[in-house]
Amino acid sequence: MKIGYSCINRSIGCKSSRTFRIKNYSDERLKEIVENNLGCLLKILRFNVHKELLFFRITSDLVPFASHPICKFPWQGYFGDHFREIGDFIKKNKIRISMHPDQFIVLNSKKKEVLENSVRELKYHSDVMEAMKLNKSHKVQIHVGGVYGDKKKSIRRFIERYHDLDEMIKKRLVIENDDRSYTVSDCLLVSKATGIPVLFDYFHDQLNSKKEDLSEILGLISNTWKRNDGIPMVDYSSQGPKRRPKSHAEKIDIGDFENFISRSRPYDIDIMLEIKDKEKSAMKALKVAKKDKRFILPQVI
Repeated sequence: MKIGYSCINRSIGCKSSRTFRIKNYSDERLKEIVENNLGCLLKILRFNVHKELLFFRITSDLVPFASHPICKFPWQGYFGDHFREIGDFIKKNKIRISMHPDQFIVLNSKKKEVLENSVRELKYHSDVMEAMKLNKSHKVQIHVGGVYGDKKKSIRRFIERYHDLDEMIKKRLVIENDDRSYTVSDCLLVSKATGIPVLFDYFHDQLNSKKEDLSEILGLISNTWKRNDGIPMVDYSSQGPKRRPKSHAEKIDIGDFENFISRSRPYDIDIMLEIKDKEKSAMKALKVAKKDKRFILPQVI
């Protein structure tokens, strides 16, 4: 069991998500920004290893506009040594990596342009993983998409589109339940038809489900992860006090997290915290996880 957080580190003063306006695009600007982002990513990962946080979600902004037609620059080759250095560090320290494209990635969209943009964006995310030479246990997570007034047809459309994807993309993808349209049960139906692993989002399940038993849910989703996919990934958060409904908490609710950890037994899972204060809450969660026999810090060779 590994504990992690997403995209931004608030302690070291270095962002791997710097970007710029598309009207200011140039290859030189892109090279400057990507060099900064890759350097900061490695610094974040070093910080995480020092703090024993061995699960991290890399920002989608690592290479700005990489999936946009304006970008013709061969960033994979130009920064190949940088990517391999980061990948070697990840593998040496047994870090788990994920990425999560934004909500505009909709494979079951009825609009051709949205589909084409989605596929390009998924290729970019997969290219980042490939540039780091990471195996298929490092994942790219997406939602099933829209309902468009007919959930059954929309699910079938997702399944058809998934089967059409390049194998390099398919081996990385996992789907997660969302807070409005697609429950864990819906995702399990998609998984049965495609073989795609299901990533369980605990907070979304609290907002959009029939409140099934947590241990039972984890048993079902665990069966969707094959050996080469690694152990199941789970997203954890809770409702932020005094925030609008469905807003992630600013700080971890340790009592709720302890309850979640207890109820998740006996399943082995890697837990991604979607908490606003990032590594601060992750370090608090780590103290809880260390009391559980499922948490074993891997030995670095």
